[in-house]
Amino acid sequence: MRLTALDNSMYTNIAGSRASLELLASVVSASSLAGTDLAHFVLANPYEGAPFAGYPADDEAVRTVRHAEAIPKLNGHLDDAVHQLDLCAIGCHYLAHGITEDLTSAQEHKPAAEQQTAGPGLTAAQYDALTALNGGGRLYESTTRGLGVTRVATDDGTRVSIATFRALAKRGLVTRDTSTSLVIGQKVTVTGQGQQALARPRPHAALRTAGAVPPKAAVTQGAHR
Repeated sequence: MRLTALDNSMYTNIAGSRASLELLASVVSASSLAGTDLAHFVLANPYEGAPFAGYPADDEAVRTVRHAEAIPKLNGHLDDAVHQLDLCAIGCHYLAHGITEDLTSAQEHKPAAEQQTAGPGLTAAQYDALTALNGGGRLYESTTRGLGVTRVATDDGTRVSIATFRALAKRGLVTRDTSTSLVIGQKVTVTGQGQQALARPRPHAALRTAGAVPPKAAVTQGAHR
């Protein structure tokens, strides 16, 4: 549950987070292997249960031999478990240090990033597209009449134009998983800056001014001239 929470957190949008997540996965693997080694230790342990009718207890010599054979196996499983737990401890140490450095670096570069993406506020259409993509979406490429067409599909079915998506991506409000093919579909994620944009009130759609001349009237006036 905690790994899922970390995978869905804003930390995955910070530079360097992938290496930390891979290290965390190795820590989970090592801890699982340590648990397996301890389970094998229990299996190799020669328990001495109470005898029952028809099956007398082994004599001392048999028990001594059995214990002598089991001790090297037990020590081997314990050594393996200790080795895996050492890897866990080292991984956790580097992981804590790496996450701290990543967060500090991201905080230091935050003003520069905000300045880079500064500009006019979002339009109502861009805000709606960002809201839809926050619920999940994919960027994919389909073939129409022999030509590749790039489209955006959101989980809730909201239509997002590729131009709007590119405008959001240029401002650093969304990112996509480029490790996946466009044919399969690249997962689109709203970045931390995108979340901040969504925290602001939705902008109002532009309204026509009262003095604007409808296109048809303008054509008619030109014809009379």
